[in-house]
Amino acid sequence: MYFPGPQGAETKPLLMFGGGFDSILEEYYPNFAEAALKRGYSVLTYEGPGQGQALRKYGLTYTPEWEKPVQAVLDEFLRAHHKPSKIVLIGMSMGGYFAPRAAAFEKRIDGVVAYDTCFDCGEVASPILAAARNPLALKNDVYVSWGYHNALWTMGTKDVEETAKAFARFTLARVADRIRQDVLILAGTEDSMIPFHQTADFEKALVNARSVTTRIFDGPSGGAEHCQMGALTLCHAAVFDWLLEKFPASPRG
Repeated sequence: MYFPGPQGAETKPLLMFGGGFDSILEEYYPNFAEAALKRGYSVLTYEGPGQGQALRKYGLTYTPEWEKPVQAVLDEFLRAHHKPSKIVLIGMSMGGYFAPRAAAFEKRIDGVVAYDTCFDCGEVASPILAAARNPLALKNDVYVSWGYHNALWTMGTKDVEETAKAFARFTLARVADRIRQDVLILAGTEDSMIPFHQTADFEKALVNARSVTTRIFDGPSGGAEHCQMGALTLCHAAVFDWLLEKFPASPRG
């Protein structure tokens, strides 16, 4: 879904925004696109395998090779629209793996935002999968039950072992050195889903990035939780300040 920005948006980078483990296209407008439009940007939102209609209508399950859906979306977009001067790819939640992974292979991407860190999805999934081995937890814990069954559905797997093997493939450790764009990492100190050390792991692995900027949100700020829920304006401020610094408007568009 493409949201063309106001007059002058052509002088700014196109912002391409995608979600994560339980995302649907409709949530991207209130989460990010509205704020971007108000600041004069055009926004391209998309669903990939394992998300929204790609999963529900076409049965496409998650792939660790996220450069493939990003390439397909960009190819389709550019059939009908002029190529923007710059493209910044933003990934929310598990999209903190998807967006950097795509940027490692898709050279049309000029900047990437991990909103927030998701360096190693296998580690993120491990507590849920461990709990899912306990029939009582699977029956009585709503979070465990939902997380496990959503994983089976979105990954196209059949049991805990197969799901764990699938998630283990979703790691940036093997491809982070291919990322050469400007990178923004967002992280919360009290993220209930992503281990906080993954931010440092990601930073250390970005040995060839053009630049790496990290914004950490703590409890008093209100943005310490996963994807800064509860303080979304802080996330917006961090992203748009970074965009102004790294991708100032071009007089030529």
